[in-house]
Amino acid sequence: MRRISSQMNNNNTQNNLRIQERRLNKINNQIGSQQKIQSLRDDPVAAGHLVKYQSYLNRVNNFEKNGQTLSDQFVYREGYMQNSLDIMQRVRELAVTGANGIYSQDDLRNMAVEVDELLQELVQNANATGPDGNSIFAGTNTNAPAFEVDLGHVDGAVQPLISSVRYNGTIDKNKVEVDENKYVTVDNIGSKTFWAEPQRLFSGRDLSSWQAKESGVINVDGQKIQMESGDTVYSLVAKINSSGAAVKAAVDPVTNGLNLTTTDSHQLWLEDVSGTVLNDLGIIKDSSQKPPYNMADNVRVSGGSLFDSVILLRNSLLKGDGDTIGTRVLASIDSGINNLTTRVAKSGSEYERLQNDIVRNSATALNVTSQISREGDLDIIQAITDQKMLEYTQQATLSNAGKMYSSSLLNYMK
Repeated sequence: MRRISSQMNNNNTQNNLRIQERRLNKINNQIGSQQKIQSLRDDPVAAGHLVKYQSYLNRVNNFEKNGQTLSDQFVYREGYMQNSLDIMQRVRELAVTGANGIYSQDDLRNMAVEVDELLQELVQNANATGPDGNSIFAGTNTNAPAFEVDLGHVDGAVQPLISSVRYNGTIDKNKVEVDENKYVTVDNIGSKTFWAEPQRLFSGRDLSSWQAKESGVINVDGQKIQMESGDTVYSLVAKINSSGAAVKAAVDPVTNGLNLTTTDSHQLWLEDVSGTVLNDLGIIKDSSQKPPYNMADNVRVSGGSLFDSVILLRNSLLKGDGDTIGTRVLASIDSGINNLTTRVAKSGSEYERLQNDIVRNSATALNVTSQISREGDLDIIQAITDQKMLEYTQQATLSNAGKMYSSSLLNYMK
């Protein structure tokens, strides 16, 4: 049984006022934040969708930002590669001119001076840094110059000139996510970009009876190859050829030694990751020597870089050796130009792909933003209308409550 007393009207009025205040406070918070969901219990289903949409939008925005950053890097990189290609075209013109045999020794020396200046500019491009101060062509070793230069005496020169250029970077590649589980490989390896010829390695050591003493892992151009105890040189050849590395291995039919040849123009990278397989084969020195300049002393290696080609041209011009220029030098320069042209084309293709990724991610972000707006954004017109109705209801309630308790102390004293 419900008791009816004079306090009941007051309790009901106070309870209704609290309910109205709570509703008004909620809609004021919604208008202030312009979000209709203030807590999960407001709309659990919509809140679940909203969390997923916002998480995906953050990822899409990151993908778009990654694409924009990479495309900027590709622009800088392609600019230096294109300039290097122009340099090599001029070097080739000088090589053709120096090889025709009608110029005097003094003329050839004057050509050598220009070739040496072009060589210095080529090294400058190879050691270029981006706006962030990182080396562009050093692989993942971005805090150091990509190439080291050695100066030495050259016959016919009156001062020390560049005698060798050695790669100081890595062959590791960065992978940058530009879409959900989709990556772009950033290939900033200078020993590929600035290489002239396929490299060949001839061990010359009879390995017909060789067997691996223990298990180990070798690194061939970035591909890890597992070797097992008892493997022969023929097993090694088969594993290298099936590893996916841009290297073809074979056993020399005359010397029974191991021969390695790159399938495109780049520098071989050989390393014992664990064990001493390559060292036991006599291919590389011990682990204290780091690749790519860790080849054993008895190993013959052919195929050099663009710098080697230009250095050989300059030295041949200083000596007046037109025969070498017209044969070996021109062939090496042409191979280097072809390789650099391929690298420029590859960089341009990657840039175009990134532009497509940026456009797609931008459109996706707009679509996801629309979904977030549908699930979480407040209908401001409807909210203001509801707010005014609640304010009107609250004022009416307060007015009625005032009339209900209009008696004063004087009424009770009568």
